[in-house]
Amino acid sequence: MRLLTDWFKRHFSDPEVIFLALFLLISFVVIITMGEMLAPVLASLVIAYLLEGLVGKIQRMGMPRFSAVLIVFIAFLLFVTLILFVLMPELSRQVTQLFQQIPSMIAEGQRLLLVLPERYPELISAQQVREIITIIQREIAAFGQQVLSISLSSVVGLITILVYLILMPLLVFFFLKDKKILVEWMLGFLPRERKFADTVWRDMDEQIANYVRGKFWEVMIVGSVSFVTFTFMGLQYAMLLAVLVGLSVIIPYIGAAVVTFPVLLIAWFQWGWGNDFIWLSVAYFVIQALDGNVLVPLLFSEVVNLHPVAIIVAILVFGGLWGFWGVFFAIPLATLVQAVIRSWPNKILPSG
Repeated sequence: MRLLTDWFKRHFSDPEVIFLALFLLISFVVIITMGEMLAPVLASLVIAYLLEGLVGKIQRMGMPRFSAVLIVFIAFLLFVTLILFVLMPELSRQVTQLFQQIPSMIAEGQRLLLVLPERYPELISAQQVREIITIIQREIAAFGQQVLSISLSSVVGLITILVYLILMPLLVFFFLKDKKILVEWMLGFLPRERKFADTVWRDMDEQIANYVRGKFWEVMIVGSVSFVTFTFMGLQYAMLLAVLVGLSVIIPYIGAAVVTFPVLLIAWFQWGWGNDFIWLSVAYFVIQALDGNVLVPLLFSEVVNLHPVAIIVAILVFGGLWGFWGVFFAIPLATLVQAVIRSWPNKILPSG
Protein backbone atom coordinates (compact mmCIF):
# COMPACT_ATOMS: atom_id res chain seq x y z
CA MET A 1 0.00 0.00 0.00
CA ARG A 2 2.86 2.35 0.86
CA LEU A 3 4.45 1.61 -2.51
CA LEU A 4 1.24 2.64 -4.29
CA THR A 5 0.94 5.79 -2.17
CA ASP A 6 4.53 6.81 -2.88
CA TRP A 7 4.03 6.25 -6.62
CA PHE A 8 0.87 8.40 -6.60
CA LYS A 9 2.57 11.22 -4.66
CA ARG A 10 5.59 11.13 -6.95
CA HIS A 11 3.56 11.37 -10.16
CA PHE A 12 0.44 13.33 -9.13
CA SER A 13 1.61 15.71 -6.41
CA ASP A 14 1.74 18.67 -8.82
CA PRO A 15 -1.67 20.42 -9.34
CA GLU A 16 -0.71 21.16 -12.96
CA VAL A 17 -0.33 17.45 -13.59
CA ILE A 18 -3.74 16.70 -12.10
CA PHE A 19 -5.32 19.46 -14.21
CA LEU A 20 -3.75 18.21 -17.44
CA ALA A 21 -4.74 14.63 -16.65
CA LEU A 22 -8.35 15.72 -16.02
CA PHE A 23 -8.35 17.83 -19.19
CA LEU A 24 -7.13 14.92 -21.33
CA LEU A 25 -9.62 12.56 -19.69
CA ILE A 26 -12.57 14.94 -20.22
CA SER A 27 -11.53 15.54 -23.85
CA PHE A 28 -11.31 11.79 -24.41
CA VAL A 29 -14.78 11.20 -22.91
CA VAL A 30 -16.34 14.06 -24.92
CA ILE A 31 -14.93 12.76 -28.21
CA ILE A 32 -15.97 9.19 -27.43
CA THR A 33 -19.53 10.11 -26.43
CA MET A 34 -20.19 13.12 -28.68
CA GLY A 35 -17.69 12.60 -31.50
CA GLU A 36 -20.34 11.85 -34.11
CA MET A 37 -22.34 14.97 -33.27
CA LEU A 38 -19.23 17.16 -33.15
CA ALA A 39 -17.72 15.65 -36.33
CA PRO A 40 -18.26 18.82 -38.47
CA VAL A 41 -16.66 20.98 -35.76
CA LEU A 42 -13.69 18.64 -35.30
CA ALA A 43 -13.18 18.24 -39.05
CA SER A 44 -13.38 22.01 -39.56
CA LEU A 45 -10.88 22.54 -36.77
CA VAL A 46 -8.47 20.14 -38.48
CA ILE A 47 -8.88 21.93 -41.82
CA ALA A 48 -8.38 25.34 -40.18
CA TYR A 49 -5.27 24.01 -38.48
CA LEU A 50 -4.06 22.78 -41.86
CA LEU A 51 -4.67 26.17 -43.50
CA GLU A 52 -3.18 28.21 -40.64
CA GLY A 53 0.32 27.57 -41.96
CA LEU A 54 -0.54 29.26 -45.27
CA VAL A 55 -2.18 32.18 -43.45
CA GLY A 56 0.93 32.63 -41.34
CA LYS A 57 3.22 32.63 -44.39
CA ILE A 58 1.12 35.28 -46.14
CA GLN A 59 1.07 37.37 -42.96
CA ARG A 60 4.87 37.23 -42.76
CA MET A 61 4.92 38.79 -46.25
CA GLY A 62 3.33 41.92 -44.73
CA MET A 63 -0.35 41.33 -45.44
CA PRO A 64 -3.02 41.88 -42.73
CA ARG A 65 -4.43 38.71 -41.20
CA PHE A 66 -7.98 39.24 -42.46
CA SER A 67 -6.76 39.61 -46.06
CA ALA A 68 -4.55 36.56 -45.68
CA VAL A 69 -7.50 34.56 -44.30
CA LEU A 70 -9.68 35.64 -47.25
CA ILE A 71 -7.05 34.57 -49.82
CA VAL A 72 -6.48 31.17 -48.20
CA PHE A 73 -10.20 30.58 -47.65
CA ILE A 74 -11.04 31.35 -51.31
CA ALA A 75 -8.27 28.99 -52.43
CA PHE A 76 -9.72 26.34 -50.10
CA LEU A 77 -13.20 26.79 -51.61
CA LEU A 78 -11.77 26.47 -55.13
CA PHE A 79 -10.00 23.26 -54.11
CA VAL A 80 -13.20 21.80 -52.64
CA THR A 81 -15.12 22.82 -55.79
CA LEU A 82 -12.52 21.07 -57.94
CA ILE A 83 -12.93 17.89 -55.91
CA LEU A 84 -16.75 18.00 -55.98
CA PHE A 85 -17.29 18.85 -59.65
CA VAL A 86 -14.22 17.32 -61.34
CA LEU A 87 -12.82 14.50 -59.24
CA MET A 88 -16.00 13.05 -57.70
CA PRO A 89 -18.00 12.63 -60.96
CA GLU A 90 -15.06 10.83 -62.60
CA LEU A 91 -14.60 8.62 -59.54
CA SER A 92 -18.31 7.81 -59.56
CA ARG A 93 -18.15 6.87 -63.24
CA GLN A 94 -15.14 4.60 -62.75
CA VAL A 95 -16.68 2.93 -59.68
CA THR A 96 -19.84 2.22 -61.71
CA GLN A 97 -17.77 0.73 -64.54
CA LEU A 98 -15.82 -1.40 -62.10
CA PHE A 99 -19.01 -2.80 -60.55
CA GLN A 100 -20.31 -3.62 -64.02
CA GLN A 101 -17.11 -5.53 -64.78
CA ILE A 102 -17.03 -7.47 -61.50
CA PRO A 103 -19.20 -10.39 -62.79
CA SER A 104 -16.78 -11.02 -65.68
CA MET A 105 -13.84 -10.80 -63.27
CA ILE A 106 -15.51 -13.34 -60.99
CA ALA A 107 -16.19 -15.68 -63.90
CA GLU A 108 -12.57 -15.44 -65.01
CA GLY A 109 -11.39 -16.10 -61.46
CA GLN A 110 -13.61 -19.17 -61.15
CA ARG A 111 -12.31 -20.49 -64.48
CA LEU A 112 -8.73 -20.18 -63.26
CA LEU A 113 -9.57 -21.84 -59.94
CA LEU A 114 -11.16 -24.82 -61.70
CA VAL A 115 -7.94 -25.35 -63.67
CA LEU A 116 -5.81 -25.60 -60.54
CA PRO A 117 -6.80 -29.22 -59.57
CA GLU A 118 -5.78 -30.40 -63.05
CA ARG A 119 -2.38 -28.71 -62.91
CA TYR A 120 -1.59 -29.19 -59.23
CA PRO A 121 -3.61 -32.20 -58.00
CA GLU A 122 -1.16 -32.81 -55.15
CA LEU A 123 -1.76 -29.31 -53.73
CA ILE A 124 -5.50 -28.70 -54.20
CA SER A 125 -8.52 -30.85 -54.98
CA ALA A 126 -11.68 -30.11 -56.98
CA GLN A 127 -13.74 -30.27 -53.78
CA GLN A 128 -11.57 -27.57 -52.17
CA VAL A 129 -11.96 -25.37 -55.24
CA ARG A 130 -15.75 -25.73 -55.14
CA GLU A 131 -15.74 -24.78 -51.45
CA ILE A 132 -13.62 -21.70 -52.21
CA ILE A 133 -16.00 -20.67 -55.01
CA THR A 134 -19.00 -21.13 -52.69
CA ILE A 135 -17.38 -18.92 -50.05
CA ILE A 136 -16.58 -16.24 -52.66
CA GLN A 137 -20.15 -16.28 -53.96
CA ARG A 138 -21.51 -16.00 -50.42
CA GLU A 139 -19.25 -13.03 -49.64
CA ILE A 140 -20.19 -11.30 -52.88
CA ALA A 141 -23.90 -11.74 -52.09
CA ALA A 142 -23.37 -10.27 -48.62
CA PHE A 143 -21.44 -7.37 -50.13
CA GLY A 144 -24.28 -6.76 -52.59
CA GLN A 145 -26.75 -6.55 -49.71
CA GLN A 146 -24.52 -4.02 -47.96
CA VAL A 147 -24.36 -1.89 -51.12
CA LEU A 148 -28.17 -2.06 -51.39
CA SER A 149 -28.60 -0.96 -47.77
CA ILE A 150 -26.20 1.91 -48.38
CA SER A 151 -28.15 2.99 -51.45
CA LEU A 152 -31.43 2.86 -49.49
CA SER A 153 -29.98 5.20 -46.87
CA SER A 154 -28.37 7.44 -49.47
CA VAL A 155 -31.06 10.12 -49.02
CA VAL A 156 -30.12 10.60 -45.37
CA GLY A 157 -26.44 10.51 -46.31
CA LEU A 158 -26.99 13.13 -49.03
CA ILE A 159 -28.74 15.45 -46.57
CA THR A 160 -25.86 15.01 -44.11
CA ILE A 161 -23.31 15.81 -46.80
CA LEU A 162 -25.23 18.94 -47.79
CA VAL A 163 -25.29 20.09 -44.16
CA TYR A 164 -21.55 19.47 -43.90
CA LEU A 165 -20.91 21.40 -47.13
CA ILE A 166 -22.69 24.41 -45.66
CA LEU A 167 -21.51 24.25 -42.05
CA MET A 168 -17.88 23.25 -42.47
CA PRO A 169 -16.73 26.13 -44.73
CA LEU A 170 -18.38 28.60 -42.33
CA LEU A 171 -16.68 26.98 -39.34
CA VAL A 172 -13.31 26.94 -41.11
CA PHE A 173 -13.62 30.64 -41.95
CA PHE A 174 -14.49 31.67 -38.38
CA PHE A 175 -11.79 29.42 -36.89
CA LEU A 176 -9.23 31.20 -39.09
CA LYS A 177 -10.62 34.74 -38.74
CA ASP A 178 -11.20 34.64 -34.98
CA LYS A 179 -8.28 32.44 -34.00
CA LYS A 180 -6.94 34.92 -31.44
CA ILE A 181 -10.35 35.44 -29.83
CA LEU A 182 -11.05 31.71 -29.61
CA VAL A 183 -7.59 30.91 -28.20
CA GLU A 184 -7.90 33.61 -25.53
CA TRP A 185 -11.37 32.32 -24.64
CA MET A 186 -10.01 28.79 -24.23
CA LEU A 187 -7.05 29.98 -22.17
CA GLY A 188 -9.49 31.68 -19.80
CA PHE A 189 -10.54 28.24 -18.54
CA LEU A 190 -6.95 27.19 -17.84
CA PRO A 191 -4.99 27.97 -14.68
CA ARG A 192 -2.44 30.75 -14.88
CA GLU A 193 0.37 28.44 -13.80
CA ARG A 194 0.52 25.86 -16.57
CA LYS A 195 4.20 25.31 -17.31
CA PHE A 196 3.71 21.56 -17.72
CA ALA A 197 0.81 21.96 -20.16
CA ASP A 198 2.72 24.66 -22.07
CA THR A 199 5.73 22.34 -22.36
CA VAL A 200 3.60 19.54 -23.75
CA TRP A 201 1.81 21.89 -26.17
CA ARG A 202 5.05 23.42 -27.49
CA ASP A 203 6.41 19.91 -27.98
CA MET A 204 3.28 18.90 -29.89
CA ASP A 205 2.22 21.99 -31.84
CA GLU A 206 4.98 22.05 -34.44
CA GLN A 207 4.98 18.26 -34.78
CA ILE A 208 1.22 18.01 -35.38
CA ALA A 209 1.30 20.92 -37.84
CA ASN A 210 4.17 19.35 -39.76
CA TYR A 211 2.46 15.97 -39.76
CA VAL A 212 -0.98 17.15 -40.94
CA ARG A 213 0.38 19.42 -43.66
CA GLY A 214 3.05 16.93 -44.67
CA LYS A 215 0.50 14.13 -44.89
CA PHE A 216 -1.74 16.31 -47.08
CA TRP A 217 1.10 16.96 -49.52
CA GLU A 218 2.13 13.31 -49.46
CA VAL A 219 -1.42 12.25 -50.43
CA MET A 220 -1.51 14.83 -53.23
CA ILE A 221 1.95 14.00 -54.63
CA VAL A 222 1.64 10.20 -54.44
CA GLY A 223 -1.90 10.28 -55.85
CA SER A 224 -0.92 12.62 -58.72
CA VAL A 225 2.19 10.64 -59.66
CA SER A 226 0.20 7.40 -59.55
CA PHE A 227 -2.52 8.90 -61.76
CA VAL A 228 0.00 10.10 -64.37
CA THR A 229 1.77 6.72 -64.32
CA PHE A 230 -1.41 4.63 -64.55
CA THR A 231 -2.82 6.85 -67.32
CA PHE A 232 0.43 6.77 -69.32
CA MET A 233 0.53 2.96 -69.10
CA GLY A 234 -3.14 2.64 -70.08
CA LEU A 235 -4.37 1.05 -66.85
CA GLN A 236 -8.15 0.97 -66.45
CA TYR A 237 -9.71 2.94 -63.57
CA ALA A 238 -6.54 5.05 -63.35
CA MET A 239 -8.11 7.86 -61.31
CA LEU A 240 -9.90 5.53 -58.89
CA LEU A 241 -6.75 3.51 -58.24
CA ALA A 242 -4.62 6.67 -57.96
CA VAL A 243 -6.99 8.07 -55.31
CA LEU A 244 -6.75 4.78 -53.40
CA VAL A 245 -2.94 4.83 -53.61
CA GLY A 246 -2.85 8.45 -52.45
CA LEU A 247 -5.18 7.82 -49.50
CA SER A 248 -3.26 4.66 -48.57
CA VAL A 249 -0.31 6.75 -47.32
CA ILE A 250 -2.53 7.95 -44.45
CA ILE A 251 -2.11 4.51 -42.86
CA PRO A 252 1.62 3.74 -42.57
CA TYR A 253 2.70 0.21 -43.60
CA ILE A 254 -0.84 -1.19 -43.64
CA GLY A 255 -2.26 1.15 -46.29
CA ALA A 256 0.37 0.39 -48.91
CA ALA A 257 0.00 -3.36 -48.36
CA VAL A 258 -3.81 -3.24 -48.70
CA VAL A 259 -3.99 -1.04 -51.82
CA THR A 260 -1.39 -3.14 -53.66
CA PHE A 261 -3.95 -5.93 -54.08
CA PRO A 262 -6.57 -4.01 -56.15
CA VAL A 263 -3.90 -2.30 -58.28
CA LEU A 264 -2.22 -5.55 -59.27
CA LEU A 265 -5.50 -7.45 -59.53
CA ILE A 266 -7.04 -4.98 -62.00
CA ALA A 267 -3.78 -4.89 -63.97
CA TRP A 268 -3.78 -8.68 -64.15
CA PHE A 269 -7.40 -8.89 -65.30
CA GLN A 270 -6.63 -6.28 -67.97
CA TRP A 271 -3.34 -7.67 -69.31
CA GLY A 272 -2.71 -11.10 -67.79
CA TRP A 273 0.86 -12.29 -67.17
CA GLY A 274 2.38 -10.05 -69.85
CA ASN A 275 5.00 -7.35 -70.19
CA ASP A 276 2.43 -4.64 -69.49
CA PHE A 277 1.59 -6.21 -66.14
CA ILE A 278 5.28 -6.52 -65.24
CA TRP A 279 6.06 -2.92 -66.17
CA LEU A 280 3.02 -1.64 -64.27
CA SER A 281 4.07 -3.62 -61.20
CA VAL A 282 7.62 -2.27 -61.41
CA ALA A 283 6.37 1.32 -61.78
CA TYR A 284 3.96 0.92 -58.85
CA PHE A 285 6.63 -0.49 -56.52
CA VAL A 286 9.05 2.27 -57.58
CA ILE A 287 6.42 4.85 -56.54
CA GLN A 288 6.05 3.12 -53.17
CA ALA A 289 9.81 2.97 -52.70
CA LEU A 290 10.31 6.65 -53.58
CA ASP A 291 7.48 7.60 -51.22
CA GLY A 292 8.96 5.70 -48.29
CA ASN A 293 12.63 6.53 -48.87
CA VAL A 294 12.60 10.02 -50.42
CA LEU A 295 9.28 11.83 -49.99
CA VAL A 296 8.54 10.88 -46.37
CA PRO A 297 12.00 11.95 -45.05
CA LEU A 298 11.65 15.28 -46.90
CA LEU A 299 8.13 16.03 -45.65
CA PHE A 300 8.41 14.68 -42.10
CA SER A 301 11.96 15.55 -41.10
CA GLU A 302 10.68 17.41 -38.03
CA VAL A 303 8.29 14.71 -36.80
CA VAL A 304 9.35 12.66 -33.81
CA ASN A 305 10.32 9.17 -34.86
CA LEU A 306 8.16 6.41 -33.43
CA HIS A 307 8.93 2.71 -33.47
CA PRO A 308 6.93 0.80 -36.15
CA VAL A 309 5.33 -1.30 -33.42
CA ALA A 310 4.13 1.88 -31.66
CA ILE A 311 2.72 3.22 -34.95
CA ILE A 312 0.81 0.00 -35.70
CA VAL A 313 -0.57 -0.19 -32.14
CA ALA A 314 -1.63 3.48 -32.35
CA ILE A 315 -3.42 2.84 -35.67
CA LEU A 316 -5.29 -0.14 -34.23
CA VAL A 317 -6.25 1.61 -30.99
CA PHE A 318 -7.21 5.06 -32.26
CA GLY A 319 -8.69 3.69 -35.48
CA GLY A 320 -10.91 1.39 -33.43
CA LEU A 321 -12.02 4.34 -31.29
CA TRP A 322 -12.55 7.07 -33.90
CA GLY A 323 -12.55 5.38 -37.30
CA PHE A 324 -10.99 7.33 -40.18
CA TRP A 325 -9.96 10.34 -38.09
CA GLY A 326 -8.43 8.03 -35.49
CA VAL A 327 -6.33 6.40 -38.20
CA PHE A 328 -5.37 9.77 -39.69
CA PHE A 329 -4.27 11.17 -36.33
CA ALA A 330 -2.82 7.94 -34.96
CA ILE A 331 0.77 9.20 -35.21
CA PRO A 332 0.08 12.70 -33.75
CA LEU A 333 -1.92 11.13 -30.91
CA ALA A 334 0.86 8.62 -30.25
CA THR A 335 3.32 11.53 -30.29
CA LEU A 336 1.08 13.35 -27.77
CA VAL A 337 1.20 10.33 -25.48
CA GLN A 338 4.98 10.21 -25.89
CA ALA A 339 5.30 13.96 -25.14
CA VAL A 340 3.15 13.68 -22.01
CA ILE A 341 5.13 10.70 -20.73
CA ARG A 342 8.47 12.39 -21.45
CA SER A 343 7.44 15.69 -19.82
CA TRP A 344 5.58 14.18 -16.86
CA PRO A 345 7.14 15.35 -13.58
CA ASN A 346 8.78 12.54 -11.64
CA LYS A 347 9.58 13.97 -8.28
CA ILE A 348 12.03 12.14 -6.04
CA LEU A 349 10.58 11.65 -2.58
CA PRO A 350 12.80 12.14 0.46
CA SER A 351 14.00 8.89 1.99
CA GLY A 352 12.94 7.83 5.44
